Amino acid sequence: MTTARHPIGSGATYAGSGVSIAAGEAAVDLMKPHTQKTRRSEVIGGIGGFAALFRLPVHRFRDPVLASSTDGVGTKSAIAQAMDVHDTIGIDLVAMVADDLVACGAEPLFLQDYIACGKLEPQRIASIVSGIAEGCMRAGCALVGGETAEHPGLMAREDYDLAATAVGVVEADSILGPDRVRPGDVVLGMGSSGIHSNGYSLVRHVLLDIARLPLDGHVEEFGRTLGEELLEPCRIYALDCLALARETDAHAYAHITGGGLAGNLARVIPDGLTAALDRRAWSPLPVFGYIASHGRVAREEMEKAFNMGIGMVAVLPAEDVDRARAVLTARHLWSVVLGTVEPSGDRTDRVTLCGDHPRF
Repeated sequence: MTTARHPIGSGATYAGSGVSIAAGEAAVDLMKPHTQKTRRSEVIGGIGGFAALFRLPVHRFRDPVLASSTDGVGTKSAIAQAMDVHDTIGIDLVAMVADDLVACGAEPLFLQDYIACGKLEPQRIASIVSGIAEGCMRAGCALVGGETAEHPGLMAREDYDLAATAVGVVEADSILGPDRVRPGDVVLGMGSSGIHSNGYSLVRHVLLDIARLPLDGHVEEFGRTLGEELLEPCRIYALDCLALARETDAHAYAHITGGGLAGNLARVIPDGLTAALDRRAWSPLPVFGYIASHGRVAREEMEKAFNMGIGMVAVLPAEDVDRARAVLTARHLWSVVLGTVEPSGDRTDRVTLCGDHPRF
């Protein structure tokens, strides 16, 4: 039996296996200016410790309850990688968790990210983190740290995936949800910026695999390239919803992600009630018709996979609707009355949609 031998000084190394400690340290140095922009007064210390420290602002609360949310961006990251554009995907990451927190009325406090990649390229990681920091500023929360992991042999060199966990706080007697929803409440929809970060497996299958459209091709309906349209970052509603809760008696919010408008709104409609919505109230953004026509995707399938132009929904008393719309307009956010909450009677669905969109 022969034994493999290494020449003196040429033994296996971590770098030789594909993991660079130096690249990781360089990436951290490049991240620090971005994370500093998101700093809140409650943050203790900075990037580089074994754990992030955050002083709970108990002086502002009588009975504070912590809320947490974990999510990722899904296969939208494949579009970012294909286009070699990495400074917006982090905004999507923050939106997925911060807007889930605010759905129960919680103020986002801080966020930690996790980036897994095949090959750690410091500049690319810093670009991703710049987007995460931008998203945190839009949500009003601090980026207190995270983890960047290099996975050679498990992921292709240019591949990466993102996930994050965010923590928020809400007064115990201010938690929003189905227990507050009443018959006669109005369902108010808030406009999305586009596809947001759900349904991208279907998007890629239809537009890239079936239609074989180039990401750098100009699309007249969008006034820009297909790739630019698909990378449009999520609208982050956290501060808008917090403002709305201060100014109105909001009963519930629904963040419209995977499962679509009906699937997510149903989560805040209690037993015995139905949210009756009318599609004639709004026109979906052009990108949704573009996907449907190129893939001959049925409306039912579209409504399950996508937000169809409504990214967040508020359920509130009818007398608060005008005030709510004024608050959102002042914040440059389009809104529309989608329908009302009614006794369900013999209907079994918590959400029903009727009519046809004016343009789709």
